[in-house]
Amino acid sequence: MEITENREKLQEFRERARALVAQMTLEEKVEQTVNEAPAVERLGIKAYNWWNEALHGVARAGVATVFPQAIGLAATFDEEFIEEIADAISTEGRAKFNMQQAEGDTGLYKGLTFWSPNVNIFRDPRWGRGHETFGEDPYLTSRMGVGFVKGIQGHDENYLKAAACTKHIAVHSGPEGIRHSFDAVVGKQDLYETYLPAFKACVQEAHVEAVMGAYNRLNGVPCCGNHELLEDILRGEFGFEGHVVSDCGAIMDFHAFHHVTDTPVESAAMAMNNGCDLNCGNMFHFLKQAIRQGMVDEKRLDEALVNLFTARMKLGVLDKKEENPYDKIPYSVVDSEAMRQLNRTAAARSVVLLKNEGGILPLDKASLKTIGVIGPNANNRKALVGNYEGTASRYWTISEGIQEYLGEEVRVMFSEGCHLYHDKVEGLAERNDRMAEVKAVCACSDAVVVCLGLDAGLEGEQGDANNEYGSGDKPDLNLPGLQQEVLEAVHASGRPVILVLLSGSALAVNWADEHVPAILQGWYPGAEGGRAIAEILFGERCPEGKLPVTFYRSAEELPDFADYNMKGRTYRYMKGEALYPFGYGLSYTSFEISGVRADVGTVGEEGVNIHALVKNTGSMAGGETVQAYVKICGEDTPNAQLKGICKLRLAPGEEKEVLIHLPAEAFGLYDGNGKLRIGPGRAEVYIGGQAPDPRSEKLTGRRTEKLEIEVPCLG
Repeated sequence: MEITENREKLQEFRERARALVAQMTLEEKVEQTVNEAPAVERLGIKAYNWWNEALHGVARAGVATVFPQAIGLAATFDEEFIEEIADAISTEGRAKFNMQQAEGDTGLYKGLTFWSPNVNIFRDPRWGRGHETFGEDPYLTSRMGVGFVKGIQGHDENYLKAAACTKHIAVHSGPEGIRHSFDAVVGKQDLYETYLPAFKACVQEAHVEAVMGAYNRLNGVPCCGNHELLEDILRGEFGFEGHVVSDCGAIMDFHAFHHVTDTPVESAAMAMNNGCDLNCGNMFHFLKQAIRQGMVDEKRLDEALVNLFTARMKLGVLDKKEENPYDKIPYSVVDSEAMRQLNRTAAARSVVLLKNEGGILPLDKASLKTIGVIGPNANNRKALVGNYEGTASRYWTISEGIQEYLGEEVRVMFSEGCHLYHDKVEGLAERNDRMAEVKAVCACSDAVVVCLGLDAGLEGEQGDANNEYGSGDKPDLNLPGLQQEVLEAVHASGRPVILVLLSGSALAVNWADEHVPAILQGWYPGAEGGRAIAEILFGERCPEGKLPVTFYRSAEELPDFADYNMKGRTYRYMKGEALYPFGYGLSYTSFEISGVRADVGTVGEEGVNIHALVKNTGSMAGGETVQAYVKICGEDTPNAQLKGICKLRLAPGEEKEVLIHLPAEAFGLYDGNGKLRIGPGRAEVYIGGQAPDPRSEKLTGRRTEKLEIEVPCLG
């Protein structure tokens, strides 16, 4: 659904905001520039805390639906579906806000300004916060980001349902341990080709209300006080009209860690003067001193406050209740059965089937008497939810989901197998203290589901993760602890083995790829994850997810973690062969794509329309992601890049025609000055259910269709 802005109403809000700010004292103004804004009772302004989170459900404020983590939602490759998810999140957010307001609760995590989504690029699989993102590709991230923002903000012409915030501008993707002092050195080409497109799309297509700055410096200048980034690019080139917020504590970093200023007053002045309107933290309290010393013009402070109060007016929180349709959303919608059903569907659509040798999946429960469920993630709630999570009223782990699905018909035997990352489960026990139990469960079982991987205690934001490696990043791509030993022991039992990986990032499961017949990537699948994965294992649902990240064979093939040059990174620039490529994912059914054609042979200003027929040639209903990749022919150009997606679901034997529009910009590349150059030359367009690389062809047994397109000089 398209966004329709009521420009007249927006202008009315801005005029009201100016009139309100004009009545405030300097002290009152300054107090409104931090996330914990106090009430101004004489002007009828309630206290408001700007900091709230909704990455994959309303977070940190009690019960809410806990959807799959963002990286899992990205695996759906479905912009419309992610908008539906985000719409459900904002419905619960409004319901909780209405309830909290009625009780006078205006504290932390109780507002309508949700600091989501995270549209940073997952450029390195070692980055701990990568599971908060929509993956490694700027086009996919753009589409998922736009869908999410639209769902959060709603489609009322006068009011926002809630306010979304794209973060963290810009080029923020680790390492976590040095993020407060790190200088990300990035050329203009990578900046515009990789790191900025999702921000641009969210601003121009979804009219996102807020943008958050990053902790790091960009080419020597802290992002939250970077004039080129916040003023020239964001507001100037992209046309952003909302408000800019700092990451929490980022302005203090200016003097404490980046050492580009000497005092808190200088740091506050630098951020305010260069486009930051709101401080998550307390540095903007020093603005009073900065203004009195002539370091900040009070007119700039007024401009920031107009941005902030306009946002609150867009949300309708300063208007009468009967004027805002979202004030009528009741608390009863939170954690409702409809939300649980949507959550289970989301979890199922996120799962990626990586391997299914001999069609071992789906399992036939009628042929089983006993099934083993083994591994540290088999009954690990933390591996369901990722980070920035809410509280579910009920969690379904993998073992619980399988037990519920099978009921009394099949015996389920369980073993934790090993600790997630230590070499023993019990602190006083010997190393590998569950191995005998693992072997006993295997001996009793007709088939074994092994649940391995990570959880948000091992990968996540600095300070949140409690891993032994430091700061939430991964030291390598291997299964931690004794997990590999457990997997090999289960395989040695001779029983059929299904590996379920729960993680927020790619793991180098090379041994499993060679020895284990079936592998599922479940991500952090949310509170209903165990039920959804059980339904996939036993064929109630058909897997349809595609990888939003590359699964590498080793971290050794990656450039240095702190190198922000994209050369050698992600499917777009890597030279080697992936273990599992970006865009890859198997199904229980089969699809045939035929009749691929372009409506023109030469790109024009209006772009190119690609037509194709997609048929479900298998025996099960399923979803297919038709992917369009563009390869600009020439020396030193990127690999074929994703530029179009069409998600559809087909019954057995059903056929549909799809149309993918590729705008002229899809045939351009950015030069060293950050300018988009289109032609002259030639491009290859690939259409299929995967990326056009040899490894994908080998894994799927399918080829992509190729079209030759002429590209004249268009810019």
